[in-house]
Amino acid sequence: MNKLINSCKKTTELIDKEAISKLTLTEKAQLQLHKSMCKTCNAYAHRSKFLDNAIGKLFNHNAPHNKAKLSDDSKSKILEKLKKQ
Repeated sequence: MNKLINSCKKTTELIDKEAISKLTLTEKAQLQLHKSMCKTCNAYAHRSKFLDNAIGKLFNHNAPHNKAKLSDDSKSKILEKLKKQ
């Protein structure tokens, strides 16, 4: 088999490796070549990147959170219900 054309298993390993470290020039070429021919691995790369970004945002304490804010009245009602339990 051509050394530039990896299996899907090796390609997903490179996709995961790319998320945590730099790839060599050869690895980058192998990854791009395989993804250009394989829709499944290309989709895996997109999903992996999306999940990495989502998890990064979830655990990034410096980023502003877009959480809904409760009014003081709603907080009081919740506290009252909890005390009754």
